[in-house]
Amino acid sequence: MLKKTYKTNRLFLVQPNINMAEEIVNFYSRNKDFFIDFDPYRADAFYKVSTHRDIIKRELEEIKCGRMLKFWIYKIEDKNRIIGMINFANIFKGAFLSSTVGYKLDEYEQHKGYMTEALHAAIVIVFKEIKLHRIEANIMPHNKPSIDLVKRLGFEYEGLAKKYLKINGKWEDHIHMTILNDEI
Repeated sequence: MLKKTYKTNRLFLVQPNINMAEEIVNFYSRNKDFFIDFDPYRADAFYKVSTHRDIIKRELEEIKCGRMLKFWIYKIEDKNRIIGMINFANIFKGAFLSSTVGYKLDEYEQHKGYMTEALHAAIVIVFKEIKLHRIEANIMPHNKPSIDLVKRLGFEYEGLAKKYLKINGKWEDHIHMTILNDEI
């Protein structure tokens, strides 16, 4: 059974709950301009608490079914302000034992090592507790900080996915990076 909260040296990784909706909206709202080049188009309704309550309900069902694992990231000294998110989606069991990973970090928390610390801890959780064999990250070629992050954590280049995701209204190529759990 996975814990609801994990602690690293400087951070808490917290699984979603319905009480987070307002803080999630705050996180996305204050980073709206920063995330625009990396996210799908977001309608105004996305920035409403009621929307995120609905999203959280759907995510909790996905988590319960074992198809997703999500963490909201907080600094230990500020448990009321989300600074980031890590999402393992498309979790497949059986012969595949794989997942995709996505992540975001507050614009003003960049270059402090928070995402390296959080993603490393999350990968350990997924490999040791969920026992997945493979995690895939798909990153736009111009997102050098994200590519550098996953390389630091041991991800390897597997190829280029042409027009992989529609980001801000445009189909974007993505670099396909993976990390394997050699203990499985």
